[in-house]
Amino acid sequence: MSTAPSTTAHEAPPPAIPGPGSRGPWVPLRPLVLRLHFYAGVLVAPFLLVAALTGFLYAGAFPAERLLYAHETTVAVGDSELPVSEQVAAARKAHPEGTVTAVRPSPEDGATTRVLLSGVEGVDATHSLAVFVNPYTGEVRGALEQYGSTGALPLRTWIDEFHRDLRLGENGRLYSELAASWLWVIAGGGVVLWLSRRRALRKVRGTGGRRRTLGLHGTVGLWTAAGFFFLSATGLTWSQYAGAHIDELRTSLGQSTPAVSAAAGGGEHAGHGAAGGEDDAAPGGEHGVGLDRVLAAARAEGLDDPVEIVPPADAASAYVVRQVQRSWPTKQDAVAVDPATGEVTDVVRFDDFPVLAKLTRWGIDLHTGILFGLVNQIALMLLALSLILLIVWGYRMWWQRGRGSGFGRPIPRGAWAQVPPYVLVPLMAGTAVLGYFVPLLGIPLAGFLVVDVVLGEIVHRRGRRATV
Repeated sequence: MSTAPSTTAHEAPPPAIPGPGSRGPWVPLRPLVLRLHFYAGVLVAPFLLVAALTGFLYAGAFPAERLLYAHETTVAVGDSELPVSEQVAAARKAHPEGTVTAVRPSPEDGATTRVLLSGVEGVDATHSLAVFVNPYTGEVRGALEQYGSTGALPLRTWIDEFHRDLRLGENGRLYSELAASWLWVIAGGGVVLWLSRRRALRKVRGTGGRRRTLGLHGTVGLWTAAGFFFLSATGLTWSQYAGAHIDELRTSLGQSTPAVSAAAGGGEHAGHGAAGGEDDAAPGGEHGVGLDRVLAAARAEGLDDPVEIVPPADAASAYVVRQVQRSWPTKQDAVAVDPATGEVTDVVRFDDFPVLAKLTRWGIDLHTGILFGLVNQIALMLLALSLILLIVWGYRMWWQRGRGSGFGRPIPRGAWAQVPPYVLVPLMAGTAVLGYFVPLLGIPLAGFLVVDVVLGEIVHRRGRRATV
């Protein structure tokens, strides 16, 4: 929720150990939550701020991309479309470099066909060169670098990579995983603290100064906390370390995402006509029975637009045709087609996906603004804007706590020592287990505790020397 909270005067010192008549473990727990919320917010806020700013830009990149690349992606609607094989041949005539790795036929009236090439000089090895073809005339409208299964073009690709890893590669991904690992902790701590405050202290109207900032910070944080929990959880599903643990858990539960088998069908003709590279293929990059028969076979299995056709990787592989609609309703069916016979050899239906595989797919698509289109993107922009404001208000409260002359003192130490053992021990055990599965939560938290203990010991020893 928030990122740099602070306390009112009555909240600063940790309360005494509750007596028998107290209201349970919450009284000593509150200062501990407050201290964690404060320090986590202060230290993680810069990472969250970058994630929020780039996330805001990414959500806005979808409509911007449609406008910026309208010439390449749209054409006037014609009377009838050319066979896909002819469209690919036109793309290869204009761009003979590289290898055809996928073809995305025009998904709707007025949209161009994309022919994706890999191994093109000057194009990132993890990206493709998308050649845009008018499906009605075969005219090549242009070529742009494309990234990912959502077909991101240069603008969205640049923002996406900055959001994910600051364009620093695998090591840069640690920043986004750190932000996702701590966002839910900060949000949950803020909600607990806000709900525990006296009603009179929650008011925003008629207040000023730090009280008003705290009111705005808490109110906005409370209303947006559920969204932050969602962004944190879905962001971790494809993170570097926590994501690996989640994949292992899904696999152990039999909830992995199924994939269509790309092995070619059996028989004495298996592999005949299925080239291992374009040198042995037709000018349009086709293998065996060709793209048109393969697409027709997929259509017969119910795979309507939008689809992507992936040529065989080698002589023992089949064509793979898969639906690529990630917006609602999701279309993710896939088939494998034998390049020698044109027969379907394997089918995977999205309806048959395990529950966790479906939830993961929908969660990622909702996180990236695809699932519900423009409404989804606007909601993400509002969440990102809220997080930016919460960060600004959090630091402002810290400044106001110093009465405008500098940042205020941190939350006092020693809160953990006042938590009853029957609460503290299970809490520490649960935190250790969670830290193992979410290492960029556990490692910084352990580091913070070590530093806190060391600093506390230094202060304690100085105090003893001063009294001698």
